[in-house]
Amino acid sequence: MKSATFTVTAIFATTNAFVVQQPLSKTINAGVSVPFSSSSAASAPLVRMHMSADTDDDEIERLRSMAAKLRAEASALEAEKAKAMADAAEKAFARFDTNKDGEISLEELKAGLEKSLKIELSDKRARELMDVFDDSGDGALQPNEMVTIDRFKNKLEQLVREEKRLAAEAQKQAKLEEEQAALAEAKLAVLNEKPPTTSEKFLSILPYLFPLMDGLAYGRFLLNGDDAASNPAVVFLAVLYSLYRSIPLSGFIAFFALNFLAGTPSINRLIRYNMQQAIFIDI
Repeated sequence: MKSATFTVTAIFATTNAFVVQQPLSKTINAGVSVPFSSSSAASAPLVRMHMSADTDDDEIERLRSMAAKLRAEASALEAEKAKAMADAAEKAFARFDTNKDGEISLEELKAGLEKSLKIELSDKRARELMDVFDDSGDGALQPNEMVTIDRFKNKLEQLVREEKRLAAEAQKQAKLEEEQAALAEAKLAVLNEKPPTTSEKFLSILPYLFPLMDGLAYGRFLLNGDDAASNPAVVFLAVLYSLYRSIPLSGFIAFFALNFLAGTPSINRLIRYNMQQAIFIDI
């Protein structure tokens, strides 16, 4: 039993040794066998990286070529468009230049646009179009200044839109001014700025009694003189001063009363002004 086991082990060992000792190989196309060593296995990722880089470079070059082609096509389209616009402008110039003098006057421009656009064009609008496209400023369109009918139409529509916008703004401003005028009129109705009547002139004098009463406190000796009783004005002031002093806090009451009434807009402006002046004089 032991000899049989030893024999099998020896066979397996011999077989493994034979397998290890055989040179590794890699089969390439058409069954060609190429030796494959450990160094070849290590260099395989580098080969794949070089191949990937070459592929990326080819893709970039292809995209650049496509971009250059698209730019060339766009330039060709722009050139065709410019040529078509130049041809259209030349034909329009030939139609507008009725007297064949080599330039388009204001009258020719107006007549040509009315015929081409089938509209009625005012002299003002024709002048605006002339001013826009007349680069030389000589009052006429030269061949190099002529544009297509579509450009005239677009500019005309732009001028109309601008005119409508300005008209709307003017209408809005007029409405605003009308509202402000109505508001000022309403304020004027509340605020009494009318010329004072005779009674209002008399009332405008009364506020000055306030500083007079406060000032008599320092001139009471004038009321106690020998001739005071024979002077009606002095007697009137003495009675008025006595009544004024008999009211507690009469000075504060008069001050706040005049201050409040001076801010009342329904009272005539002259009376309100004299009230304010009386307060300033008393202070």
